[in-house]
Amino acid sequence: MRSGVLVLLVVSCAFLARAETTLVLPFFNHSNSANLDWIGESIAKSVNDSLASEGLLVLDRADRLEAYRRLDLRPGAELTHASILKLGESLDASNVVYGWFELLPPADHASQSKGSFRISARILDLKHTRQGQVFGVSGALEDLAGLEVRLGWLTLATVAPRVAPPQEEFLKARPPVRIDAVENYIRGLLSTSPEQRHRLFTQAARLDGHYSPPCFELGKSYWEKKEYKIAADWLERVTRTDPHFLEAQFFLGICRYHEGNFAAAEHAFQLVAASMPLNEVYNNLGAAQDRRNDAAAAEASFRKALEGDDADPDYYFNLGYTQWRAGQYDAAQESFRNMLARSPNDQEASALLGRAARHDGPRAGEPRSQGRERLKTNYDEAAYRQLQAELGKN
Repeated sequence: MRSGVLVLLVVSCAFLARAETTLVLPFFNHSNSANLDWIGESIAKSVNDSLASEGLLVLDRADRLEAYRRLDLRPGAELTHASILKLGESLDASNVVYGWFELLPPADHASQSKGSFRISARILDLKHTRQGQVFGVSGALEDLAGLEVRLGWLTLATVAPRVAPPQEEFLKARPPVRIDAVENYIRGLLSTSPEQRHRLFTQAARLDGHYSPPCFELGKSYWEKKEYKIAADWLERVTRTDPHFLEAQFFLGICRYHEGNFAAAEHAFQLVAASMPLNEVYNNLGAAQDRRNDAAAAEASFRKALEGDDADPDYYFNLGYTQWRAGQYDAAQESFRNMLARSPNDQEASALLGRAARHDGPRAGEPRSQGRERLKTNYDEAAYRQLQAELGKN
């Protein structure tokens, strides 16, 4: 079964229970400073990313906020055990990770440290109705990012010990990040002002050049504004350990395509397809290959997209367009007819069908027949992983 069929099944089976899905809640602030509330979100984001980067299914922040709204819970408030249970059940989570943090004053008053920082966590196993033991990490507040990564590994080793890499290897792949960079990034996530979000993400990225999450947010922001060169510069900085790495590569491929760098676009889409064989990825890969005049490779990619979803008219259009450009007029007619059966009012497809029937191919210097491939901008990695997990479970 091809990937697109899997994604379509996710849509049609929207009420399927999630397979071994983990919900990570913001950690509760047990310090005496409300100014540290952002740290609770930061811990949750880091733990969430640690699990997702190793292929586990985790609920994102949008899912969690929607559940808070439905249950009339206030984000940021410390929740009772009953509320935590309700949140997990409402999202069909198998596990809920939650906990608290506290800042203890430095033992040595002459110390330059801001104090000793301790994070405690618990895992509520909803599948077996049991609560795990408290575990945690402690250290200097200045090493918050390092503490969060260590907690992420401990959580991973508890929830899914078979997929957890050695701790040393896990920590080495995630170098320390400046605490002020983390604070700016998290405050950006929490902000509802687009201008403030952009300012805080930019500041976070500038404070620590190796910090990947704000680079992804900035890249997506510039991509949405069609500022492809700037978007690509940010998206290229998203690291492989970032759970958004493949998504960043997908949008990087689109940026490079619009810049006219089709070789770089092909490379980006190939990288994504190797791990995430979604129809939209194969479609865009085919478009980049067609622009490089590799008709055979482009046709193969478009056919892979169609194997997964033969209801999408754009895949037939792209296949027909590639065949028409290659002089395969009979095959192009069949593809355009298939396309028009699904989208009868598409004038461009009708015109190209007529030209294919007359064996009238593209002409030099005819701009209207150049670069007509149709890209996809949707990217649904989460749905693919979800149904893969469901199929693996059954």
